[in-house]
Amino acid sequence: MAYQYSLYDALVSINVPSDKARAVVDAMERDMGTTLATKQDLELTRVATKQDFELLRVDFEALRWDMENRFGLVEQRITGLDSRLDQKIDGVQLRLEQKIDTLRSDMARDFAALDLRMTVKLGSMLFVGFGFVIAALRVWAS
Repeated sequence: MAYQYSLYDALVSINVPSDKARAVVDAMERDMGTTLATKQDLELTRVATKQDFELLRVDFEALRWDMENRFGLVEQRITGLDSRLDQKIDGVQLRLEQKIDTLRSDMARDFAALDLRMTVKLGSMLFVGFGFVIAALRVWAS
């Protein structure tokens, strides 16, 4: 307030009419009241900023907690999928081993049958062949 009187006095001392000096002081007071921040304005801004940062910190903590929980859920799901995949792979491997064992036993049975047939055929051919040799020897000896 004291600056207003000193400004008014300074303007009057340089021969500015009193009403014009009063208008200048009033205009400056209006401009300063609307464009310049007071200590109270700065304190209110500081308190509001501090509250905003506190809310931001709380939101950040909530977000961090939420992300940690989501990562935990994703990890649990991956572990579950991994275990299910292992079970399925084990099941497929067991079925393949069973099919391979079945094929081996089928092949062994088929080879045994083939071996028997070949033995019978070779025996028959030898019998017939020896029969021809004996018949040839009889014909030749007589």
